[in-house]
Amino acid sequence: MIAQLSNWGRWGVDDQRGTLNFIGPAQILAARECIRTGEVVSMTLPYDSAGPQIGGIGRNNPQLFPLATGTDYLAGRQDPLPGSWGPARGMGYADDYLVTPTQVGTQWDSLAHVFFDGCMYNGRSAAEVDSHGARHNGIENYHGRLVSRGVLLDIPRLLGIDHLAEGTPITVELLEAACEQQAVEVRTGDALVVRTGFLEHRRSDWGDFGRGGDAPGLSLHTLPWLHEREVAAVATDTWGVEVRPNEIGFFQPFHIVGLTHMGLAIGEIFDLEAIARASAADGHYDFFFCADPLPLTGGIGSPVSALAIR
Repeated sequence: MIAQLSNWGRWGVDDQRGTLNFIGPAQILAARECIRTGEVVSMTLPYDSAGPQIGGIGRNNPQLFPLATGTDYLAGRQDPLPGSWGPARGMGYADDYLVTPTQVGTQWDSLAHVFFDGCMYNGRSAAEVDSHGARHNGIENYHGRLVSRGVLLDIPRLLGIDHLAEGTPITVELLEAACEQQAVEVRTGDALVVRTGFLEHRRSDWGDFGRGGDAPGLSLHTLPWLHEREVAAVATDTWGVEVRPNEIGFFQPFHIVGLTHMGLAIGEIFDLEAIARASAADGHYDFFFCADPLPLTGGIGSPVSALAIR
């Protein structure tokens, strides 16, 4: 499967964007046709202490810390203002900073995230990712590229259930049945957004959601289907996109083949409840998709504000 689906060298030996190369001006202009009402729907889980991360593999929920507050201002601790700013004269300010891993909530994996046989995407050595970050394949290469047509495939709605159970593989047959039921076609350069309902199911009690527990997800065997259709990106409402337990005797084989060898953009922990509701209400399952990562130089992943414009 690796040899059949590999995109190493397809866009040149220096390529660091993988399947995002399928998105060009034609795909972005065509995506405008999906804007019918001007409604904007968020697909991003809030970044706060109520998120799904409870310390698995060192990831914790984001922590927001104040540097300056309104109570400081009212107590007179900002008059005069710090440094060379001069006297406040009635003016005050608030400021804060954020401490977070880059892959704790709605996020993209970079092409430097997963290695296999000593390499990452396009044959780059894993040694290129060190304490200074990724010298190649960092998330900054995705910045300004994740704008295209989005297609939601709502698998629980197809099956008439609230959510898929742990360990349920989403097969090619399910993807095609969802396309048929929703009257939508997957095209070159699309961002495929696959709903399992699992995030909604776990939202009141995350359990092992954020640290690699069992989950529904895409089958390894959907990758030839995605490759043939030249899908630019795949995002789901689970922690790792692919089904857990894994289908074969490798850890996260969908990532090994899809991310490392295809260069497929993979998005995780997308909040799809609102877009699923909106799509079911009017029967339109495609939208203008905008989900740009932060340009974190050498970053292994990035938080994202993911929007569907309908």
